[in-house]
Amino acid sequence: MILMDDIIREGHPTLRTKAEEVKFPLTDEAKQLAENMLQYLINSQDPEIADKYDLRSGIGLAANQINSLHRMFALHLKDENGEQLSFVAINPKVVSHSVENTYLTGGEGCLSVDRNVSGYVPRHARVTVKFKTVDGEEKKMRLKGLPAIAFQHELDHLNGIMFYDRINEKNPFAEIPDSKPYERD
Repeated sequence: MILMDDIIREGHPTLRTKAEEVKFPLTDEAKQLAENMLQYLINSQDPEIADKYDLRSGIGLAANQINSLHRMFALHLKDENGEQLSFVAINPKVVSHSVENTYLTGGEGCLSVDRNVSGYVPRHARVTVKFKTVDGEEKKMRLKGLPAIAFQHELDHLNGIMFYDRINEKNPFAEIPDSKPYERD
């Protein structure tokens, strides 16, 4: 079980290292890693378990964040229709995206960042993505809203990019061209 102590924090070199493509079939270690990352997110959103193990709530977790350079991340969140999205994306890619951008009005957070970083993080409003499942099945999805933002945030981790790298340094709350703000519930 992944605990907060297993999640590395900003300043750790692995967070700035590009993760490596994962070969199929997955090793038992890679399968276990995928399962553990998704289970952390599920546990972190369960008030009883989160409280018992002192887990910070998260909707996404990349392998880099637990000091592993496997090119995979887990997402566990609801889409605009209230449908539960819960999956591990292996070797994920954005294959197309909207011209329109978006950003979370409250800014983004990260399990690897223990401080509050204010500012708008520009993201594509809609993305079409491809990835493989743990079983090697290829998936293609169209995401918008929070799932699109979360997918891009985690994909950045796999490329050694932190969310605050995308914030306008001179004016963190500068208007983002061609964008519509996203309000999180």
